[in-house]
Amino acid sequence: MLSYEYVKCTGLSEAVDILAKEEQAYPYAGGTDLMVGMRGGKFAPKKLVDIKTLPELNVFEENDQGIIIGAAITLNQIACHDSIIKNIPILAEGSHSVGGYTIRNRATLAGNICNASPAADTAAPLYTLDALINIVGPDGNRSLPVEEFFTGPGQTALKNGELVQSIVIPRPFPAGKGVYIKASRTGSVDLATVGVAVQNWGEHVKIAVGAVAATPVRAFSVEKAINEKGEKSSAEAAKLVHNDIAPITDIRGSREYRYHMVEVLVRRGLEQTMGV
Repeated sequence: MLSYEYVKCTGLSEAVDILAKEEQAYPYAGGTDLMVGMRGGKFAPKKLVDIKTLPELNVFEENDQGIIIGAAITLNQIACHDSIIKNIPILAEGSHSVGGYTIRNRATLAGNICNASPAADTAAPLYTLDALINIVGPDGNRSLPVEEFFTGPGQTALKNGELVQSIVIPRPFPAGKGVYIKASRTGSVDLATVGVAVQNWGEHVKIAVGAVAATPVRAFSVEKAINEKGEKSSAEAAKLVHNDIAPITDIRGSREYRYHMVEVLVRRGLEQTMGV
């Protein structure tokens, strides 16, 4: 049976100090991945550091900078938020794709990316929105583009004692339509076998795909064909996504199936957002 100490922090600096100094101290916000990992033996914390009520992590606002989403904001809050639905509905779609309703009442956007699954449903939409990850740690604050945050399966750029404080969707917001399309074995409650985000920015398109490489990746080959070479056929453009991915075979699907499905979903995303 697991034995650990529970600490409810009263300030962000206290949480950072504990995480930096204590061995096997884990931050606890939604806990939806952490608790499953603890039961399965993946994590064996000696101390759980409760950060979910910290004011600094519960900021959720739109300002001149963009939309700021604190690390304790849940996926259901994001999926239902007026500013998200109005300005960046692709993130609402990605957030709504994670688990079931009760899970989304606990799970957070920060937790979804910190888990660093290549199949994270919110990651691909964040890539197409040029999201920034604000990080706080013992050495101060720093900010990273989301594409630099993921470093490998289950791995992020966070250093010892660091926490994600917020995710920022910077202005200007996209002028066109965006969609997140997911293929999975059992619908939204399962991890993506393939996830595709396509965001029309008016004069160009950004595309990101998940579960087909060690991290979520941009489909630069497809983007170049459309944005620079003027490719008008969604089917022809979608074929080029094979140049940007390196899928594997696992319990959710074979390598060959993923190659097929990612092309299908990119084509559908282009048809829905770009009309090509």
